[in-house]
Amino acid sequence: MIIQFCGLSGSGKTTLAEQVKLLLQQQGRPVEVIDGDEYRKVLCADLGFSKADRNQNIRRLAFVASRLSQHGIIAIICAINPYEDIRQEITATYKNVKTVFIDCPLEVLISRDTKGLYQRALLPDGNPQKIHNLTGVNDPFEAPAWPDLIIRSDSETVEGATRILMEFISYNY
Repeated sequence: MIIQFCGLSGSGKTTLAEQVKLLLQQQGRPVEVIDGDEYRKVLCADLGFSKADRNQNIRRLAFVASRLSQHGIIAIICAINPYEDIRQEITATYKNVKTVFIDCPLEVLISRDTKGLYQRALLPDGNPQKIHNLTGVNDPFEAPAWPDLIIRSDSETVEGATRILMEFISYNY
């Protein structure tokens, strides 16, 4: 099984993936989290933030996930994954791919701003600290048309979201 997360920065993708990984491991189920931030430093370090590069990033992560999945490992791709066309491409290319939308309103994410990215993206033009390609602020994010599961991280606790995703995996694995 491959689970491709999508959601804006700070929506809780990594937190949820790591919680679910712990529970699955406690059940003796093989699982691996493919964290977009981590893989971008090594496997995808040559890529920028254009749409083409973002799509190539997801293709690489999905390829790794597919190899793990072939060996019975539940692979969770934990990345912003902002474009519908690449999400559909991954679903069409590999077996048993599920799209999970970690949904959280932008205003909540701005108030959380766990990494300080939103503050930097909202700086005035010309400020040397300004981020010009933050998904959802000054770069597009396309909500998935037909996600297999939506988790609202603004209204769901981490425990509740973990339970929802665990039930989803148990039903679909």
